[in-house]
Amino acid sequence: MKKRKVKLLSICATAILSVGLFAGCSSSGTKQEINVLNYGANAAEGVFEEFEKQTGIKVNETTFDDMQYMYQEVSSGKVNYDVILVSDDMAEKMIKEEMLQTINKDNIPNIVNMNEGDMGKPYDPNNGYTVPYMNGTIGLIYNTETIDEDITSWKALFDPKYKDEVFMFDNIRDTIGVALKTLGYSLNSTVPSELEEAKELLIKQKKEVNPIYGADEVLDLMRSGEKKIAMIWSGEGLNLEAEDGKFKYVIPVEGADYWLDSWAIPKDAKNVEGAEKFINFMCDKDVAFRTADEIGYTSPQKQAIEEQADEVKNNPNAYMPKEILDKCEGYKYLNQDELKLYQDVWMEVKN
Repeated sequence: MKKRKVKLLSICATAILSVGLFAGCSSSGTKQEINVLNYGANAAEGVFEEFEKQTGIKVNETTFDDMQYMYQEVSSGKVNYDVILVSDDMAEKMIKEEMLQTINKDNIPNIVNMNEGDMGKPYDPNNGYTVPYMNGTIGLIYNTETIDEDITSWKALFDPKYKDEVFMFDNIRDTIGVALKTLGYSLNSTVPSELEEAKELLIKQKKEVNPIYGADEVLDLMRSGEKKIAMIWSGEGLNLEAEDGKFKYVIPVEGADYWLDSWAIPKDAKNVEGAEKFINFMCDKDVAFRTADEIGYTSPQKQAIEEQADEVKNNPNAYMPKEILDKCEGYKYLNQDELKLYQDVWMEVKN
């Protein structure tokens, strides 16, 4: 798979659009437009232009690098977005708060080609509000030339023999989630005693392993040999493995975060018809295949999966077998009280 374009890059709101640009569907017969709020450049090169050629609808794309920013942008009402990309936990939050409108699935025939495992999530059991677009995991990457054992568990991140060699995400849910998984708990646990154990494990790790916390620099640190083992997004991990055979990306035996990003239509969208055409287009086999191939993450589109190379679609750390997938979880939305439990843990760990 080719190099991942974004996911961890800081590209918040890279498309700077004027008020006149956000015209939407005009009753005067002018050209239709839709306003898309996308998580980074999560689309294959040229697909928006192809969509415009097919439908006559221009895509005005704004990108973000943090789901909380997306939520604030949509809830502010400053711009009427027609299509947004939402994570599992943010979809749950926005559905509960009635910020999304129901989707007419008759207008999205490509939805029938979505992998059954990515449909019917607990927060949207009938996919009335969301349509799967891209999925992936957070796993481990390690250098097989400098580590002389097969890494299969999150426990390696906490092993003192890898002191000064470990990279961790500087992210409250991801890092606490890994600690919880290492201990055999759910990465969504809100049990105070389990979170206390996770806190103690991370504090012990800082003392005995001295990991570096960060985000974007993980690839450079692994390539340079400064770090030997790291938490990493699956797109970056699988790309690095394909780029250099000395690196190995794995889903730990305890399971991992399995995330699903989906398209949704905000309540105040102005061009709903255009939005549904766009979502259906992005779920087309060829578009989904090109996106997965260029971006590096896995696709929920069954036909697109079949088009991928054997070394990709048969890689158990990309398209996971059921026994591994069953141990994975997506993040659930935390209410304010639950989030405070995590924030308290995080503050103690970081300090």
